[in-house]
Formats: sequence, C-alpha cells, structure tokens
Amino acid sequence: MQIRDILERFAKKEISVSEAERLLKLNAVEEVENFAKIDVSRHLRKGVPEIILADGKLPEHTAKIAIKALARNGSVIISRVSDQDDKLIRKNLPRGVSIEKNDLARTIILRKGAKKKESNGIVGIITAGTSDMAVAEEAKVVLEEMGCKAVCTYDVGVAGIHRLFPSIKMMIEEDVAVIVAVAGREGAMPTIIAGLVDIPVIGVPTSVGYGFGDRGMAALQSMLQACSLGIATVNIDSGIAGGVIAGLIAKRASK
Repeated sequence: MQIRDILERFAKKEISVSEAERLLKLNAVEEVENFAKIDVSRHLRKGVPEIILADGKLPEHTAKIAIKALARNGSVIISRVSDQDDKLIRKNLPRGVSIEKNDLARTIILRKGAKKKESNGIVGIITAGTSDMAVAEEAKVVLEEMGCKAVCTYDVGVAGIHRLFPSIKMMIEEDVAVIVAVAGREGAMPTIIAGLVDIPVIGVPTSVGYGFGDRGMAALQSMLQACSLGIATVNIDSGIAGGVIAGLIAKRASK
C-alpha cells in the first residue's frame, strides 16, 4: 500500500489514527529475504532517490535489493557496481524497466516509465584533474536524478591555476546555487574557489595521489583546514554525499 492510499483512507475515515500510523510504519521498510531492510520512503521524506551501494555486497544480493526497491519507487540508483552486478541486474530486470549506466561513475539507474521532469536548481561541478572525474560523475548522477541541472567543468586545478578562472566565470554566469569542488593530491582547489565566490562550496577530496598523505588523506586534511569561509567537506571519494548535499541546497534555493 502506498502512502497516498493510506492518507486517502484516513481522510475518508475508513481507518483510525492508530491504524494509519501502523500502516505508515509498515510502509517505511521493505525486507528482502533475510539480508536487507530497505528504506523505501526516503525519496518522499528527504527528496533524495534510493541509492544502493553495491560495493561489499554479493552481486545476487545487490540485484534482489535493487529490484525490490524499484517495485516501491519510480527509480533507484546503484553505485559502485561491478561487471557481475551489472550482468545480474540486467538478467533479472522486470519488463518495462529502463537501465541507464554511467561507466565512469560506476552507477546504474533503474527507472519505471519516463524520467520525471523537474527543475530543482543548478549546481556546478568542478574537478582539479581528469583523475577526479569518476567521483564528480557520481555526484552528477545523483544531482540529475534529484531534478537538478549539473554544469560541469573538468581538469582545471591549481597546477595550472589560470584554467580555473574561466570555469568560475561560467559558474557565475549559469547562476549556480552551489559548487561541488572535487580534488585529490593536496586538495587546494576548493579552498581557492570558496575564496572567490559568494555561494556554498562542497569540497570532495579524492584518493588520487601517492606518497605522504596518499589515498586522499592530504586532500581531506587540506579541505578541513581551509581558511576560506563557505566551504564544507565530505568524506574521501564521496561523490554521492557531495551530490546529495549540493542537490538539497539547490532545491531549497530554487524555491
């Protein structure tokens, strides 16, 4: 039973307050055999699509969770997918469901029917290097599924800082509500951007780099120590988290 059905039955006085409460609680979680409990009301509650992390799961579990989640939602995102995940999902795909894959981001979107057209604000995405693009694309996938427009410019980091200024100018011209700044190595780019714009900057450190401070630690620490105001930082390689925060900001700003 969908939330709307429960509310309509309550409005018609077909069920009591306590029964409506019980049904809403039941509606919030969907169990998949004995290995998963899905929060199927997240999109309605938060405006964020259901996102399933495939990394660390058995491919058959990922496929079953994705299909179950899709039955209760119009779309579902699967992140960090492997070739085996992809194969099993396609093998078990229900009729009438489309599949959209972003190889660089390692994401798959399953969708019932046509994608809903929304206008929930504009977000800029900037990467320091080409090696940071996979994380940036992960953020882009989430943003577009949240109904936001993503304006992207890649490989404009501080190693050739003159490349950055036309990108910032473009972001201002596009009137973006927030910028997702993705950088590895020493992670300096988000700090510079935050010092030049009057909008929030979401710093996303990546695990690009080696030697002292490798695996993204130097970039993370640099962003956390940023002297520029207006910058917030998510975890290393967290394109999903950066995209969700930026999307929520843009949606609120668009209102």
